[in-house]
Amino acid sequence: MSKQTLHFESIGGASGDMILGTLVGLGVSVDELNEELKSLNVDPFEIVIDKVVEQGMSGVRATVKVEEPHHHHDQGHHHGRHLSTILKLIDESGLPAAVKESAALMFQRIGKAEAAIHGIDIEKIHFHEVGAMDSIVDIVGCCLALHKLGVDGVSIRNLPQGHGTLECAHGTYPNPAPATLRLLEGFPVVEVDEPFELVTPTGAALLSTWRTAEVPASGSQAVKTTYSFGHRTLNHRPNLLRATLYEIAKDTTVDECLVLECNLDDITPELVGCLFDHLLEAGALDVFTTPVFMKKQRQGIFLTVLCIPADRERMLDLVFRESTTFGIRERLSKRTVLERSFKVVETPFGEVRVKIGNRNGEVLTASPEIEDCRKLAKENGVAVRRIYEAAIKGVE
Repeated sequence: MSKQTLHFESIGGASGDMILGTLVGLGVSVDELNEELKSLNVDPFEIVIDKVVEQGMSGVRATVKVEEPHHHHDQGHHHGRHLSTILKLIDESGLPAAVKESAALMFQRIGKAEAAIHGIDIEKIHFHEVGAMDSIVDIVGCCLALHKLGVDGVSIRNLPQGHGTLECAHGTYPNPAPATLRLLEGFPVVEVDEPFELVTPTGAALLSTWRTAEVPASGSQAVKTTYSFGHRTLNHRPNLLRATLYEIAKDTTVDECLVLECNLDDITPELVGCLFDHLLEAGALDVFTTPVFMKKQRQGIFLTVLCIPADRERMLDLVFRESTTFGIRERLSKRTVLERSFKVVETPFGEVRVKIGNRNGEVLTASPEIEDCRKLAKENGVAVRRIYEAAIKGVE
C-alpha cells in the first residue's frame, strides 16, 4: 500500500486559476470538472486549459470563460454575490458532500477575513472579485479537483509576497490585499521585488486551508510534476506555480514521533506525577522521567514526552501550564514499532486482555493488561503474577 501527497512550490504566486491548472496538469480531467460543476446552476462557463511555454518552461494556463448573462436582472457576474447566496449555490449543487463542505469553508474563511477588515457582520459581506462567476468556479473547481486527485496531504513551504498598491472594488489598497494577509496569518511568506498582487485571497484561502506540512515526508518519491502559469507577466521571475505529486509506501511499522524534553528543578514530584497522568490522558505515546543533577548540583527531573506530530500544540500547552519550565526542546524521531493486535485469553482464573506484538507474521511479545490481572487476582485470592503468567501461557 502507498499514499500520495501533493507539494506546491510558489515562484510567482498563487491564485485560483493557477492552482486549478496544477490539479488538471496532474491528471484531473477538465471535461469531468466542466460537466460536474454544471450542477452549481450558475451562468454558462467553461474551464479552458492551454499549453504554454514561458521563459523556456512548458506548462499550462487555466482560464474560466464565462458566458455573459442574457437577462438584465442577473447581475451576479458583474457585481458579486452575498455569502449566503454562494453557500446556497454550493449546498444545492450535485457535488460530493466532501467537496461542498470544503468549498463552503473557503468562502466562509474569506468572508470572515473581509468582515474583520471592514468591521461589519459576515452576513453583510458582499463579495466582489471573489463572488464573481469565474472565482466561484475557481474555488469550487479546485476543491472538486483535489477531491478527485485523492491525495492524503498537501505541503507547501512558503508563499511570495509583493509590494506597492493594488486596485480593487473598494479603491486603492496596500499590496498584499488585507484579506490575503488575514488569511495567511501564521503562514510563512517571502518578500520579493514585484509590485503586483502575487497571492490572491482565493489562493491564500485554498493553500492555507489545505496545508498539512511544509515539505513532503522523508522517503517520498516524486511521481509527476506540473507547472501552471498565471495571466500576468512579472518583472523578475516567472509567474508560475509548481505542483509535484509524491508517493510513499505505507509501512505501519515505521512512523515518526515528536520528542519533547525539558529539565525541571523547582517543582514538587507530586505535580510532576499529575502532569504525567494528564499527558497520557491527552494522547501522549509515552511519558517518562529521569533523575538528573543540574546547575549547582541541584536535583532535578528530566521530562520526556513522545507524541504524534499532530498533537504538538496540545502537549506543549500541557507541559507549560502544568510545570515550571521556561522552554521545551523538540525533535522529530523515526521509530519502528511492532504490528499490534489484541486478544482475549481464557485462563483458569478468567479472561484477560493481552496486547500482542508481531513482526513478519511472528509473535514476538505479549503484554497482559495489568488491571485485568489485578481484578482476577483479587477475585481468586492468588498473586497477580500467577494471573499474568497464565495469560502469557494462553498466547503461546
